[in-house]
Amino acid sequence: MLQRPKGRMSGDVRDFNNMETRAVIKFFFLQGKAPKEINAIVIETLGEYAPSYATVKTWVTQFKPGDFSICDAPRPGRPKTVTTPEIIDQTHELIFEDRRISAKSIAEQLGISRERVGSIIHEDLDMRKFSAKWIPKYLNADQNVNGASSLSKFGIFSARSK
Repeated sequence: MLQRPKGRMSGDVRDFNNMETRAVIKFFFLQGKAPKEINAIVIETLGEYAPSYATVKTWVTQFKPGDFSICDAPRPGRPKTVTTPEIIDQTHELIFEDRRISAKSIAEQLGISRERVGSIIHEDLDMRKFSAKWIPKYLNADQNVNGASSLSKFGIFSARSK
């Protein structure tokens, strides 16, 4: 029988994740136990946090032909997008080439979603639109002291000639 460890190592049964539960099912399957026996042992140990009998039976069915992987199979659908340092750098370069560039244009050029571009600009690059141009959200101490004259470095305010 599977028993919770006692003493210092005992933890809450809710700490079992899916992979650990599948490993336990695999262990009992390799010992030659039937799905009903495995399910009874797991329910006795995990109580309300135990997987259903249908889940135990599904995993045993997967193990029978020799597929002993306890990982989830890849699922079809749109792959997850990850914000990589390269994409952040490319976005940063595009903004510095043209401070009036739109997020939509950046998304089209880099082949990523408009929402991802917005996240990169606002969260990773910490920039915002000001007077139709992208600028750093927070000015450093030197730029704060000089006020609007420091914004001229970003091409926001420039001295008008009369």
